[in-house]
Amino acid sequence: MEPGTLSTFLKRGAIWGFIVFELIFFSLAGEFLSFSDKAFMDLDNMLLLFKQSAPIGIIAVGMTIIMINGNIDLSVGATYALSAIILLDSMTWPMFAGMGNAVIPIAWGLALLTGVVLGALNGLIVWKTGVDAFIVTLGAMLGYRGLVFMYNGEQPTSHLNWTLVDFAEAQFLGLHTATWFLVAVTAAVWFLMNKTVHGRNAYAIGDNRAAATNAGIRVGPHMLINFMIIGFLASLSAVVFYSESGSVNPNDGELYELWVITAVVLGGTKLTGGAGSVLSTLGGVLAIQLLRKGLGHIGADTETVNLAIGIILIAVLLLDRQLNIKGKEELRV
Repeated sequence: MEPGTLSTFLKRGAIWGFIVFELIFFSLAGEFLSFSDKAFMDLDNMLLLFKQSAPIGIIAVGMTIIMINGNIDLSVGATYALSAIILLDSMTWPMFAGMGNAVIPIAWGLALLTGVVLGALNGLIVWKTGVDAFIVTLGAMLGYRGLVFMYNGEQPTSHLNWTLVDFAEAQFLGLHTATWFLVAVTAAVWFLMNKTVHGRNAYAIGDNRAAATNAGIRVGPHMLINFMIIGFLASLSAVVFYSESGSVNPNDGELYELWVITAVVLGGTKLTGGAGSVLSTLGGVLAIQLLRKGLGHIGADTETVNLAIGIILIAVLLLDRQLNIKGKEELRV
């Protein structure tokens, strides 16, 4: 196998091999080492895994665009929580009294608009100030989380609408509503990144921003659009999840940005931009969820789960560095 082919496989195909390894390992561990009498993954458990992957997965797909573009967004967890609060609280606003279920699309629209506005604010600051997106969105993470606590103190915001619950819990062709949203978002963003000028420009900007500017690409507006997309997807994730949950705590969504970035990097997207795959990001999300379930299946505690994922992330980052050493035709070992 030529070095270039090996590099491509390790970047894009290894995540699916890792998922297969997880399935085999945890199944055998539970069966032969007697950690559990239950099967690790049957069909029902797999369908549930996809549903549980949806909140992180929808945001991770958006983060893939941002990271391919050479940026990052640390405010997605706070955007997620604030959008959820707007979703649930707006259905109880006096101006919408007496509307019944007709308020649902309005509440959804307000929640999604929240994410778009917050994302646009991030993108506008990055564009107009030239400050690194890491710093901008770190400040936004703290600021937006502050808005969450200002909105309702430390009390949860709750409103259970049974029409929404029925919609969120519905299944079509065996897949839950949340899973269909994840599939639809993944397909739409895959098309955007692979079949449109916007997607090609994202790769070009992430690979070499100066060259992209010289080629006539409007880098600032392009990045603004991408931040609006991830804001929208963070809000969509909240809408999908809290339509069923009906209650959001001020701390909800904390560390989501870390889980999302871990999934994206595990899927092979470069931290420096210019390379990445939406489908591989989906694999990264599923791999993390499988790892969490698998370690729980064999009796590991939460601390062990986090330690294992942290070690894997570091290993992936080291491998990414090796795969992207400039001027080297082969891996260094």
